[in-house]
Amino acid sequence: MRDAKTRGLPLLFFALVVLASAGCGRPAPPPPTPTKVMVSHPVEQEITDYSDLTGLTAAVESVEIRARVFGFLDKVNFKEGALVKKGDVLYEIDPRTYEAAVNQAKAKVATDEAQARFSLADYNRLVSLARSDAVSKSDQEKALAAKDVAASTVIADKADLAARQLDLDFTKIIAPVDGRISRTQVTVGNLVQSGQNGTGTLLTTIVSVDPMYCYFDVDERTLLQVQRMIREGKAKSARDTARPVLMGLANEDGFPHQGTINLVDNQVNSKTGTLKLRGVFANPDGVFTPGLFTRVRVPIGEPHKAVLVSERAIDTDQGQKIIYLIDEDNKVFTRPVRLGAVHGGLRVIEDGGVKPGERIIVEGLQQVKPDSVVDPKLIPMPVNSSNQGPTNLSKSDKP
Repeated sequence: MRDAKTRGLPLLFFALVVLASAGCGRPAPPPPTPTKVMVSHPVEQEITDYSDLTGLTAAVESVEIRARVFGFLDKVNFKEGALVKKGDVLYEIDPRTYEAAVNQAKAKVATDEAQARFSLADYNRLVSLARSDAVSKSDQEKALAAKDVAASTVIADKADLAARQLDLDFTKIIAPVDGRISRTQVTVGNLVQSGQNGTGTLLTTIVSVDPMYCYFDVDERTLLQVQRMIREGKAKSARDTARPVLMGLANEDGFPHQGTINLVDNQVNSKTGTLKLRGVFANPDGVFTPGLFTRVRVPIGEPHKAVLVSERAIDTDQGQKIIYLIDEDNKVFTRPVRLGAVHGGLRVIEDGGVKPGERIIVEGLQQVKPDSVVDPKLIPMPVNSSNQGPTNLSKSDKP
């Protein structure tokens, strides 16, 4: 009996070890929790392509104020740098010399008018006497000539009076346009010179304020693109119709000012390969000053539908722009895309086959990879407010 029990001990020990091992086994790990991500549907809307350029403001009218008569400067009637109106008297030159010349010319007119009246009366008297053959034909002809000479002298005197009066009027130098005046180049008491062909003394300058021009250059590639679109009927020439143009200053976000293109130059600059255009902008508040560098946005072509996504949805894989999408099973996959311009804070997808109903990951891109399963939450497509496109074009002004 003892031998049988002794032989059964190893079997019992083995059974206990197996049972102990089975009791200490660990449960299988649970499946991983899907990553939570934010997804949005692409936005489909009507857009207009554009080109961003650099512009330079310039006054519509810029006038040099020069003296047209010589003399000593008596008065300066404006504040330097102020706005002036057309017709305002800016300077006054000592008028006394010119007043004396006008009075002398008036006296000469009065004297010759009296002589003309006498010559006319003498001629009429001789004509009456000629009916009774009391005077010779030669005397009549002399009287007629004297009458005509006296009348011509009066005409010449009046022309000289008008010239003298014009010189007197020029002693008051008036503003020819509305605008902002510069500093005065000549102060009271100095002698100013008259002259022809711009040789008179430069007194100051005036630049108009409202409206304001903005010049900008379009590169050759954009020019050829627009010309092709015009030939294909996809765009209209700015030479034939009013085309909108947007502008923003250095301290402004976006392009808040809207104007109209009113000049397209007639040739390309061969040195720069650009064509000069000009826009005109209303400036009632005097925001623009001539000589400012600006940002200009020129709409190109006609409005067309496009699919847009947020900048947050775009990633790069080996130099290729991609977006992350999820299918019906919430499984992630990628798609290469070709990007276009920014409109209203969203990026245009020019190529990639993105459809409006698809779900695109816009938040959590760093935590996902292709073929992984995610837990999506649908939100509106986020807009990047720091990079707005030409959303301030009114419907009626769209090119």
